[in-house]
Amino acid sequence: QVQLVESGGGLVQPGGSLRLSCAASGSIFSIYTMGWYRQAPGKQRELVARITSGGSTNYADSAKGRFTISRDNAKKTVYLQMNSLQPEDTAVYYCNADVQTVAGPRKNYWGQGTQVTVSS
Repeated sequence: QVQLVESGGGLVQPGGSLRLSCAASGSIFSIYTMGWYRQAPGKQRELVARITSGGSTNYADSAKGRFTISRDNAKKTVYLQMNSLQPEDTAVYYCNADVQTVAGPRKNYWGQGTQVTVSS
């Protein structure tokens, strides 16, 4: 079994920054793509950014130039540095990972989510 635990959310003023972290644990053989998604009230969950095991990244248009995704493969952790935050960035942010476990099939896993609120 695999667990993804997010941290780093909170309340920030417009123009501020936050850094989200997501640590994977469990019977992990390999982690492929890791990513961050978000879901605002009344809206569908959407991709924010993702990163392959080799470090290739892609971003939603709304995140380009403001957010940076990175990962530490040794720590099985993915990060999302968010700068110039705006009220429209308010959402629950979810970590996602494509994981090959030691004794099971390759599967997609989600974290429990962390709330990010941008407000003055």
